[in-house]
Amino acid sequence: MELAHSLLLNEEVYNQLGEFQKAEFIFEWLQFLEKLLPVTSRADIRENQKKLVEQLTSLLNNSPGPPTRRLVAKNLAVLYSTGDTFSVYQTIDKCNELIRSKDDSPSYLPTKLAAVVCLGYLYKKLGRILGNSFTDTVGNVLKAMKNAESQGRYEIMLSLQNILNGLGAAAIPCHRDIYKAARSCLTDRSMAVRCAAAKCLLELQNEAVFMWSTDLDSVVTLCFKSFEGSNYDVRLAVAKLLGTVLARALTSKQTTASTRHNFRRISLEEVMELLGTGFLRGSCGFLRASGDMLKGTSSVSRDVRVGVTQAYVVFVSTLGAQWLERNFSAFLSHILDLVSQSHPKAIQSQMDAIGCRRCVSFILRATVGGLLGEKAQIAAAKEICQAIWKLKKVVDAAMSDNNLETRISTTDVTASQHVLVCALQELGSLIHGLGTTAAPLLQDSSTGVLEAVISVILHPSISVRLTAAWCLRCIAVALPSYVSLLLDRCIERLSALKSSPEGVTGYSFAVAALLGAVKHCPLGIPHGKGKVIMTVAEDLLCSASQNSRISLQRTQAGWLLIAALMTLGPAVVQHHLPRMLLLWKCIFPSCPKDLETEKTRGDSFTWQVTLEGRAGALCDEVVQRLLPPLPSAVDLLTQLSSIYKSYGNSLKTPSTVYRHKLYELLAVLPPKTYEGSFCAVLKELVADLTVPDSQINASTFLLPPLCHENDLLLLGPLLQETDHRFIEEQLLLGNSIAGGSLEYDPYSIYEKVAKGDSVPKPLPPVLSVISAATRLFGVMFSHVAESHRLQVLEQLLNSIKQTKGSRQQIVQLNVVSAFSTSLKHLANCKGSLGPEEVRRSALAVVMGALESNNSLLRCAAAECLARLAQVVSDSAFTAGLAQVSFDKLKSARDVVSRTGHSLALGCLYRYLGGIGSTQHLNACVGILYTLSQDSTSPDVQAWALHSLALVVDLAGPLYHLHVEPTLSLVLMLLLTVPPAYTEVHQSLGRCLNALITTLGPELQGSSMTVSALRTSCLLGCAVMQDNPDCLVQAQAISCLQQLHMFAPRHVNLSSLVSCLCEILLDNSVLVNLCSSYLLLRRAVVACLRQLVQREAAEVSEYAVALVKESREDFTPADVNIREIGLEGALLGLLDKELDQRLCQDIKETLTHMLTSMAVEKLSFWLKLCKDVLAASADFNTVASVDTTQEEETAKVDDGSVLTSDNDERFHPFSNPRWSTRVFAAECVCKIISQCENAGSAHFDITLAQERKQRDSRDDFLVLHLADLIRMAFMAATDHSDQLRLSGLQTLLIVVRKFAAVPEPEFPGHVILEQYQANVGAALRPAFAPETPPDVTAKACQVCSAWIASGVVSDLNDLRRVHQLLVSSLVKVQAGKEAQSQQYNESTSTMEILAVLKAWAEVYIVAVEKQKNQSDAQNHCLKVANSAEESYRGVTSSASGLLDLVQADLGTLSKLWLSALQDFALLTLPSEYASQLPAEGGTFYTAETIENARPHYYNSWALILYATALWLTSTGFIVVDPDEGVTNLSRPVTPTTMCQDSSTRPLVKSPEDVNTDRFHLILGITVEFLCSPRSDAAMENIIACLRALQALFDVPWPRSKIGGDQELGIELLNVLHRLILTRESPDIQLAALEVVRLILFAAQEHVKEKRRSAEVDDGAAEKETLPEFGEGKDTGGLVPGKSLVFATLELCVCILVRQLPQLNPKLTCSPAVQSGKHLLLSEDGSRLVAVALVILSDVPAICSPEGSVSVLPTILYLIIGVLKETAVKLRDGQLPLTVAASLQALKGLLSSPMARAEKSRTAWTDLLRSALVTVLDCWDQVDGLLQELDEVSLLTAITVFVMSTSPEVTTVECLQKRCIEKFKITLDSKDPLVQCKCYQLLHSIFQHPNKTVSYPYIHSLAPSIVGKLQETEKAKPENAAELQVIQEGIKVVTALTATAEEEFRAHLVACLLPILISFLLDENALASATKSAKNLHEFALQNLMQIGPQYSSVFKKLMASSPTMKARLESAVKGNQESVKVKTAKHAKNPGKSSSIQLKTNFL
Repeated sequence: MELAHSLLLNEEVYNQLGEFQKAEFIFEWLQFLEKLLPVTSRADIRENQKKLVEQLTSLLNNSPGPPTRRLVAKNLAVLYSTGDTFSVYQTIDKCNELIRSKDDSPSYLPTKLAAVVCLGYLYKKLGRILGNSFTDTVGNVLKAMKNAESQGRYEIMLSLQNILNGLGAAAIPCHRDIYKAARSCLTDRSMAVRCAAAKCLLELQNEAVFMWSTDLDSVVTLCFKSFEGSNYDVRLAVAKLLGTVLARALTSKQTTASTRHNFRRISLEEVMELLGTGFLRGSCGFLRASGDMLKGTSSVSRDVRVGVTQAYVVFVSTLGAQWLERNFSAFLSHILDLVSQSHPKAIQSQMDAIGCRRCVSFILRATVGGLLGEKAQIAAAKEICQAIWKLKKVVDAAMSDNNLETRISTTDVTASQHVLVCALQELGSLIHGLGTTAAPLLQDSSTGVLEAVISVILHPSISVRLTAAWCLRCIAVALPSYVSLLLDRCIERLSALKSSPEGVTGYSFAVAALLGAVKHCPLGIPHGKGKVIMTVAEDLLCSASQNSRISLQRTQAGWLLIAALMTLGPAVVQHHLPRMLLLWKCIFPSCPKDLETEKTRGDSFTWQVTLEGRAGALCDEVVQRLLPPLPSAVDLLTQLSSIYKSYGNSLKTPSTVYRHKLYELLAVLPPKTYEGSFCAVLKELVADLTVPDSQINASTFLLPPLCHENDLLLLGPLLQETDHRFIEEQLLLGNSIAGGSLEYDPYSIYEKVAKGDSVPKPLPPVLSVISAATRLFGVMFSHVAESHRLQVLEQLLNSIKQTKGSRQQIVQLNVVSAFSTSLKHLANCKGSLGPEEVRRSALAVVMGALESNNSLLRCAAAECLARLAQVVSDSAFTAGLAQVSFDKLKSARDVVSRTGHSLALGCLYRYLGGIGSTQHLNACVGILYTLSQDSTSPDVQAWALHSLALVVDLAGPLYHLHVEPTLSLVLMLLLTVPPAYTEVHQSLGRCLNALITTLGPELQGSSMTVSALRTSCLLGCAVMQDNPDCLVQAQAISCLQQLHMFAPRHVNLSSLVSCLCEILLDNSVLVNLCSSYLLLRRAVVACLRQLVQREAAEVSEYAVALVKESREDFTPADVNIREIGLEGALLGLLDKELDQRLCQDIKETLTHMLTSMAVEKLSFWLKLCKDVLAASADFNTVASVDTTQEEETAKVDDGSVLTSDNDERFHPFSNPRWSTRVFAAECVCKIISQCENAGSAHFDITLAQERKQRDSRDDFLVLHLADLIRMAFMAATDHSDQLRLSGLQTLLIVVRKFAAVPEPEFPGHVILEQYQANVGAALRPAFAPETPPDVTAKACQVCSAWIASGVVSDLNDLRRVHQLLVSSLVKVQAGKEAQSQQYNESTSTMEILAVLKAWAEVYIVAVEKQKNQSDAQNHCLKVANSAEESYRGVTSSASGLLDLVQADLGTLSKLWLSALQDFALLTLPSEYASQLPAEGGTFYTAETIENARPHYYNSWALILYATALWLTSTGFIVVDPDEGVTNLSRPVTPTTMCQDSSTRPLVKSPEDVNTDRFHLILGITVEFLCSPRSDAAMENIIACLRALQALFDVPWPRSKIGGDQELGIELLNVLHRLILTRESPDIQLAALEVVRLILFAAQEHVKEKRRSAEVDDGAAEKETLPEFGEGKDTGGLVPGKSLVFATLELCVCILVRQLPQLNPKLTCSPAVQSGKHLLLSEDGSRLVAVALVILSDVPAICSPEGSVSVLPTILYLIIGVLKETAVKLRDGQLPLTVAASLQALKGLLSSPMARAEKSRTAWTDLLRSALVTVLDCWDQVDGLLQELDEVSLLTAITVFVMSTSPEVTTVECLQKRCIEKFKITLDSKDPLVQCKCYQLLHSIFQHPNKTVSYPYIHSLAPSIVGKLQETEKAKPENAAELQVIQEGIKVVTALTATAEEEFRAHLVACLLPILISFLLDENALASATKSAKNLHEFALQNLMQIGPQYSSVFKKLMASSPTMKARLESAVKGNQESVKVKTAKHAKNPGKSSSIQLKTNFL
């Protein structure tokens, strides 16, 4: 294929190819040429033009296929427009000649068509350049049309459209002719021709004035005619034409003078009148009201009505939103008039009325709902309200006049019903869409929305009453604050109007509808409402029999209310269950004779609802209690027909409804429960399914659920989802029904709506009973015995045979759907079908339907056949089925059987995988190949190709042999099938998709075959992209999407993106109008979503580039994509789009783009979000608090601050909906989190400004802080509650992330401080009394975050926000009674807990700050005064914050304790439920316990921590407001929290109160930490541990835990488990801190006991003292009973986790033995250090014997850590773990147990062993000595020597080894090591016990002195060496001091020469190095000190050595000189010199 890529056609290659390859090669070349020509230079084109034109025109004669001919034409046009035009006339003549040719053979047709297409494109591109030649051409083409067949007519129409497009006004001479031709085509029998004609006329009306002036009427009539018998595509095309022409007629300005005399302006009324005529009378014209019309027999055909409906929408969309706003009232009255009494024909039957109402609703939804922004929608709602009031007056007038004369006007009443239904539905939908932004509309008393709706609840027509109820439900869902009010009002009216039939039904509908709304309102309704409704319902049922006039209504209303009550869920229902069971029992009498049907009607239904709503919640016993009435209900079912006969027709509907409800009930019950009734019920079911008098063909709603959704694509667009599904549905259902409507089943008013916010549409009872019967049949058939099954099937087959004609089909359809359902059930429960006979009957049922002429039934039958094979699951049976189809397909010639059986083959694959054998596959593929090339029948082709696609998809790898032939077949068909056969192209698309999936990742390969396959796939996609049909384009896009997934490099991203954007942008202006196809839009967005996951940046660039290139194609409305990019366009689309799934995909696409690009394009994204949020912000609210521009605002009034924003040009988004704004606010939060991952500069203003200066393209979030705050503010103060929540969330994130960012210009301040006013203003509205609790709860969270963040230091500023929290605290104190009765009680729980949690957070922060401060204070006192000022500032704020909280602490602490008590009750396991207080807790009620739980889980942890802090701050002294502060000694009235009203005495001692509180906190903590759910938040665990730390920080709780050993152990075990399960170092450190405190408490306890024992028993009898501490006198520790053991377990766990080498079990394993030292992480080191400190404290709580048993473990661990982590660090510091282990060692060795008499000997032995272990460390490490840190080990030895009693270390062998180690180390090369060694010896030499120190002195002193003498020669090089010498000298000096008199002289005599040798004379001093100078000074100072001390020795020495003396003197002199010089320079420091002078006198 690469050979095709050249400017000229490569003819050598071309001629060698086969016939089909030629077509592919040509297409590839033409495609390449199309891309190449625009970018080739003019010169090159001219050079090759002649040859190229020849090649292209010769192709015309080669009978090219549709895609090829289009490309030839395009290329020729481009070639002429860029090259020379002189040969163009020849080409045109040649085309005309081809068209004139008399050859009519089919083989010549493609050539003619190609010539037609070619002309169209030439004129389109070259237009007026071609001069007047067009008249001949047009004439010629129109002449050819007279005898052209449909393909010819189709292409001619499209060509004429192109010619008109190119010529513009120049073509006026031909307009009339073209118009005539197009008129005839618009009613052509081929649908594709009609579509093409509509497009041609649409082009024509741009210039042909007569179409929308003089000939307007005939154009309109023509369009109506064209709608007759049309399909979906025609309706779309013609509606677009009609709508555009009428809009043009309305808006046109008078154009040319010539038309003036017969041209008049047409008014809106006339246009509406024209459309209305079509809607009401169809296409039979205006005047010719023929006889049948007068007789009232003809009714408008539905397709005309649906088409006109679409034209209305196009008309309004074309005129635009502003036009609609201005003319809304006229438009509304016209639209509503369509269903009013002035046109009785339109609504003469119920069917018609329902159809018309749907159309009217659709028009209103598409225009009002789709075009208008929120403000305009509110205005529209007011208009609709006015309309309702007007109609209401008419009804009232008619009802009030009871005179017989005026009674006639009741017709008005019934007539107004349809208008009211439409108006109420639209009002409901409008308010539903507006959500809480509709609040101002409802508060506006002048409109009176609620009054209007409630006033029509009493309308005489039932459908109006139902719709009014539905409207109330919409209002309730949109504005949850109204639910309770409306319920109260309706219940009150219901009770008041008990005797009016309308009142009873109307208000019961309303109550039921409102109850249905509750599940959509998260805030719910008060629990008590359920009781009220139950009482009302009971009352109605009991009083039903009193008054026969309204007994029917009362019964119905009573059951309806009970049924609706069920939807409130188990929590409400369980309270009323006994009363309901009683009612059920009463209503079913034991004897079936005296049943009155009506009564049972609601009852069995309520029953079903109860079962459905509570299937999960009810236990078996309840189901058992519901069953007794069942048999009598079934009895009634069997009696119905006889009752019906005796009572006549009035019972027809009630009995049908009864059947329906009972069937539905049985279907949800477990079949076991009604086994006894199986036979009776099945008999009835069979009768219902095969009833011969059923005239209604129910296929379109019974079968689609049973077909596979992919197969439904075969049946055309009507069964797929489209934007017009709502009205198109009526065309599906056949003439006898118009679709569902609310009045068919009032019970649907409270059920969940299937989709979106549209009204429920239950089907008529006759139909719904059939669907219920098929469902129940499915369940029961799979449960009856196999023998019984055969009988049932035989009976069904017989009934099919007995009926004839259309009825037969209906019965067949019911039977197949019932049987298919049962097969579904059998497959699900893996059941078997039964013996051979049953299979045969089953097969007969299915096979009959497979050849039915109803295509939907064939489709269902094929699916059923495959399910049958699946259930039988026997390969022979399956092969037999396939063989039957093979044989049929070989012999049959009719379309029906060929389509049915070919689909059956594909379906068999769907359920049975690749039926195994390859030969079967080969046969299958062979047959389908043949069928798919049958060009006589497009249907057969489409079904065969669809089936082939299934086989390809499901055969898997087996199919690889066939991929190439299949692909070439698909391509050949794509290139040859005419574009009018869209269904074939759609099936081809599915085939291509399946092939691409089968090839999968192989498509990336580079071999010849793979690249050929890949090229073919891309070619196929290209052909499909050019197809005019939307669904084929959608297929192309999904194929490209697949290709991009498998082989991304080979898909040309830029062309794909530009194709996607063109489709999207074409639709962005008028969504309803343009892309007619929802599925195409979905495909585009799904593809974009996939592309941006990988290459977001590229996609975005290509989109913007596309817009820049194609300037002329786009309307100005789209060009703003240049500014707002693809992202902005998608946001705009999201705002306009109504389809939920599409919106979800758009959101995901935007989210992917945001995550990958937001950081790079930060300003762009923030501006987008800001535009969306600002576009609708109410101007006054925003302007009033924009403190960033306070100065300007002061001068300007509020309104004008934002006028700039108001300008249209600045706003790409006009009035976005609230949901779009919520999404924008969520995007802002996502942007912040993206920036957080991107780097710190985003949150550091100094860094950001620096980097911005360096590179201005950089952008950082912190620079946009003002925008972030502003956006959060706008969202938080909006009307929409959803948006307020998002805004507050954004604000919360901003506060948390930016709280710590300092303000560089004002040191000591933070950047957020300047936005205080904005934050305050954003929060204030959330605390207003009418705000919903969820918003207030969120606002509390923001308040506490703001106060806690420490942004504001000035108390007065803080008070603003603090005040808000105080106000909500006051509300909390008011208690349950004061809560509003608007929402469910659990919402007040939510609000209260949010307030308490917010206060807790503030209090915790205040306490922490104060603690940090007191630490800082202590630190500051050590520092000089300079820091005092800044320090003072800090204290004031923290203590101030605490003061702010302190005022309310008394109240808060009580509330916190109550909340914790509630929480403790709620966390009790279910078996203690009976012990819970009956009336609920402090903050929750018993009934709403389940709803309250999550709120407690959300907030308990912080409240717990705050309470613990409060209790510790009071030191557990009870504070009672009346008593002041009291100590624990005297009793005090406790707080009310801790009373249990009934049982305990009223006064508790403070000790008890405290114990209760202590255990409450401890209990909650332990309960939570025992089993924190895996999703438990880290913050909760940390808060728990912190609370425990705080608790044990004070003595009283410590005494409790110390005294209660079991409690301590339990706590330790819980902490141990926590440490095992949570990896987080923060949690582990916090847990260890708690362990330390528990241990400390135990130590205190043991000390206290010992002390008191000593005091009591006196010191005399010390020996008899009992042993305190663990291990008593045996030393045994019992695991589980021992605190010590638990502590050890925990510490070992921590240590072994960080250092696995410590585990002796592991040490032998090879993995650990390598002996390499691990460097722990910082956290790891901290954990190990803390664990070691805890270990060293353990012996203190043991008895002496106990201490002996734990000592080995502790020593092993401490020394183990030392050994494992003693690694040299570069800077000579000790690692943290080593320091900790040495510290622990020291603590352990100095333990009193080591000296206690009972344990002394054992300790001594153990400590010696430990010392040996330390010494052995040296010897173990052979090759690793370089790593090991000798210093640490030496230090350890020194700790042993210094801290233990002498007997441990003075054993000779040990002492020798220790001394040996010191010797080795002294010779170390490393000065740091030497230095440390000297320091350690220094301390040993000074040990007070001589037995310890002397051996060291004897062994080591000589070598030290020797070393020092050596240094006389080698002077120190650097500071380290200098330090070694200094330390050495310090050691010798210290020795001199400790030595006995007689030896001292020797030592001094050794020392002095060394010191003197370090001195330098004046000359040397000047040139000496720094270290030599320092040494000189050091030596001099030491000499000055030693000289006077040992003057005799000194003098002797001086006398004996004159050189030394001279040296010393010169040094002293030099020193004095230098001192003089210094004092001359700075006379500041006289002290030094004088002291030195004094000291030099001792000579």
